[in-house]
Amino acid sequence: MSQKVLLTAKEIDIILNRLACQLIENHNNFNNTVLIGIQPRGKYLADRLASMLKVDYGIENVQLGHLDITFFRDDFRRGDKPLEANKTHIDFIIEDKNVVFIDDVLYTGRSIRAALTAIQSFGRPKHIELLTLIDRRFSRHLPIQPDYRGRQVDAISNERVIVNWKENDGEDAVYLINK
Repeated sequence: MSQKVLLTAKEIDIILNRLACQLIENHNNFNNTVLIGIQPRGKYLADRLASMLKVDYGIENVQLGHLDITFFRDDFRRGDKPLEANKTHIDFIIEDKNVVFIDDVLYTGRSIRAALTAIQSFGRPKHIELLTLIDRRFSRHLPIQPDYRGRQVDAISNERVIVNWKENDGEDAVYLINK
């Protein structure tokens, strides 16, 4: 199994600052916008962006939630091993709000489809956008595209993109791994 570094910690930090600035350009003071990290791995990206918006850019009204999509996935009962659920934490109203879904890797689009279904339990958003750190653009099963992307990666089917976060994995890095 071979491994190639796609992004270093410094490159990730630069990309996160760019993504934060793009969010500010489109959502100004975030009075009518909420950020939703898709569990499990989008949580780390969402937490990091929310922190940057508050601390580095002085945005006070950032509302952040985490959405578990486990039971909304179309492959929920297809695998041999049972899927483990994560926690959903949304303690604000999303009705008529702009929602920004945040996930680390956009691959087939199935996780985002599940998130679109899951978020309906919390109300009807005014508008939904998608932010991803990595966009694997040639592997979609559904017609879903990100509004904000950190980096596009062209990976073939026997390659995996792994995003490590220092909060969970001890380092910030993105790898392309040959299976």
